[in-house]
Amino acid sequence: MDAEIAKQKLIDSGLILDAEDQGDLTRGHISIRVPGDPTHFFMKPHSFGFDEITMDNIVICNMEGEKVGGGGRRHSEVFIHSEIFKVRPDVNSVIHTHPTHAVALSATGQELHPISQPAVAFADGLPYYRDTINLIRSQFMGAGVAKALGSHKAVLMRNHGVAVVGATIEESTILAIMLENACQIQLAAQAAGGIGEKFSKEDINTLHFNITRAEQYTINFEYLKRKAYRALGRTS
Repeated sequence: MDAEIAKQKLIDSGLILDAEDQGDLTRGHISIRVPGDPTHFFMKPHSFGFDEITMDNIVICNMEGEKVGGGGRRHSEVFIHSEIFKVRPDVNSVIHTHPTHAVALSATGQELHPISQPAVAFADGLPYYRDTINLIRSQFMGAGVAKALGSHKAVLMRNHGVAVVGATIEESTILAIMLENACQIQLAAQAAGGIGEKFSKEDINTLHFNITRAEQYTINFEYLKRKAYRALGRTS
């Protein structure tokens, strides 16, 4: 994958996340490592919505969170991305959003239970970052998010939002959507009277394997990309 393809994937991810109502005005952000240069990453620009990312306004940052290129402004919460990239060489994309149901679940302090297929994607652990509700505007705070995330796919940032990672931008994008769906289902089940009997750990582990394969992320990312472009009256 070359740099232009990576930038296009960033644009496509933005359109998908916008269509899934994860933008929170202009406050969400996505990143992807620069192909062939793991010490730099492309990132959505400040002051633009997910649906407004272009080849010209994408920002290039280094591992210190400094802007080193690109036409847009750098997000102040860049350190969520840079600090995760520093300690997770397996991660090539980071997403930070403020989805309604994930924030609501995080405010309760509850764990996510494997009571739905989207939730099962996180059955290997969904930790919490509990230090602050505030913006992550320093390397120290970003390192705290990265530490809380650990080796997992995502972390709930209590009363604030989520940070979701992936080996590919397809993975991080689909997992961000699945996490919000999982939180919505759990809150609905609890409001309807509570969570019933759970399936066996063996059954859950089998489903986890089936829905977290790379092929699943790619297939669903491409579907949502086609859907987003159709809504815009365009072809990808």
